[in-house]
Amino acid sequence: QVQLVESGGGSVQAGGSLRLSCTASGYTYSSNCMGWFRQAPGKEREGVARIYTGGGSTSYADSVKGRFTISKDNAKNTLYLQMNSLKPEDTAMYYCAADLAGCGFSLLGSWYGLDALDAWGQGTLVTVSS
Repeated sequence: QVQLVESGGGSVQAGGSLRLSCTASGYTYSSNCMGWFRQAPGKEREGVARIYTGGGSTSYADSVKGRFTISKDNAKNTLYLQMNSLKPEDTAMYYCAADLAGCGFSLLGSWYGLDALDAWGQGTLVTVSS
């Protein structure tokens, strides 16, 4: 059974940084796509970043481009999200997710194929105060 477990959330002041981690069990990162998503209170879940674990290509939502960096360590089966220059509007529950079968989802202006995501973590809370 595949499990994704996020960690690294917390409270930080605006302008600060956090690094989120997502470690997988029952599954080995290979040539597939994973992503980070977030959901703020009262808002819909939105995609933040996507990475192809085979080659490392990445995509970012405009709202985080230049501030967040998605990366992976295949040897540790861990996905990361480095978040810098945090803003109060980044406050949300952050989730990692995986398309275990390949790369069925993408970001081309908008997110497509999110139904391909078939494994989700439980989330880690990020709170940014002004």
